[in-house]
Amino acid sequence: MKRTFYEDYAVGDEFSTPARTVTEADVTMFAALSGDYNRLHTDSEYAAQGPFGERIAHGLLGLSFVIGLAYRTEIDPDGAVAFLGLSWKFSGPIRLGDTIHAIIRISSMRPTHAPDRGIIVQATQLLNQRAEVVQVGELTMMLKRRTTSDA
Repeated sequence: MKRTFYEDYAVGDEFSTPARTVTEADVTMFAALSGDYNRLHTDSEYAAQGPFGERIAHGLLGLSFVIGLAYRTEIDPDGAVAFLGLSWKFSGPIRLGDTIHAIIRISSMRPTHAPDRGIIVQATQLLNQRAEVVQVGELTMMLKRRTTSDA
């Protein structure tokens, strides 16, 4: 069942996303789309001499994957009114070939002054195939509230 409305959630609800493997094509396309050609992501020779010994994915690519993977769970994107903000940490590298997934937990909820909206905070971890947390943070979303015509 898709969860579309604020009332469909409760503090403590947890969602585990499907996994996906980060590929060379993902990193190349993200560099082209974002214009971020930092050599840690795009130059194998340069990256081999860097702190990770190899190319790594862009941190913001990992965050982008979190958003996309979340909507492959029960979380319904049609319920979102606005993405209000985030607090995010990049805890470790995402290496090409890593298979990542996210764990999302509803950590807080509150109604707004507008009766048709509510705010949820999603405590989120992005993990690799070794269960290492590579990114962690909170996403704050404004959602539609159920009205009598939605019941």
